[in-house]
Amino acid sequence: MLEDVQATPDTRGIALDEVGIDGLRYPVLVADGQGAKRETVATAKMSVGLSPDVKGAHLSRFVEVMHGSREQLTLDSAKNLADELRQHMGSPTAKIEFSFPYFLEREAPVTRARAYVEYTCSISASSNPEGTTATFRVVVPVTSVCPCSKAISDYGAHNQRGYITIDARPAADDLWFDELIDIAEASSSSPVYALLKRPDERYVTMAGYDHPVFVEDMVRNVCLALRASDRVVGYRVRALNDESIHNHAAYAAVAWTFPGDA
Repeated sequence: MLEDVQATPDTRGIALDEVGIDGLRYPVLVADGQGAKRETVATAKMSVGLSPDVKGAHLSRFVEVMHGSREQLTLDSAKNLADELRQHMGSPTAKIEFSFPYFLEREAPVTRARAYVEYTCSISASSNPEGTTATFRVVVPVTSVCPCSKAISDYGAHNQRGYITIDARPAADDLWFDELIDIAEASSSSPVYALLKRPDERYVTMAGYDHPVFVEDMVRNVCLALRASDRVVGYRVRALNDESIHNHAAYAAVAWTFPGDA
């Protein structure tokens, strides 16, 4: 028998909030909004709380638990994984977070040319003896046209690439990334496309000019859409613009606190 040093008692009397692994890249199958599965590579962060009398956590068990769940990453499976990790490690709490690129096929608005757009998405879950909760995150690239620039200029208006980040606590497993991405894009001046022909570029440019928004507008637009859904029980929203005529970024943020966090 090899000595298990991590299982020996610790006498310093200090509990640790989080002990685990970070930055592990691992292939996973993620459910999509159409009932299928998509292959992607997730960057994982997994941790457990450590009681004051426990010296260390067995880090190999994190990978064992993750490998057993890699073929079906959903809201429920993430919650189950966090709970399994907590119980498997004999810990008071457990947290997981998987971030990954998520691709959706988008049509150009005029020519209907199709190409994939990449979004950064993540699922996080936490577990304690009182319960388990999970959260979705989407980071969505968008275009925004400045209303002030449009109002004061004789012609044209400055526009920029922006990013809308939504953290949403789903009420059930029927909410998915696709819907949150659609909400973010509809709250901006225009979505960002991978493939645009000249008629599409003309349409997108004019459509954005007809729908100017500040970062404040984008955040509020997202909030209105989330409030109208009975499948979201909490959210945090942030919009950030990489300003094209300033040497700083502009942002706005708001949160409706998640109730009953585990």
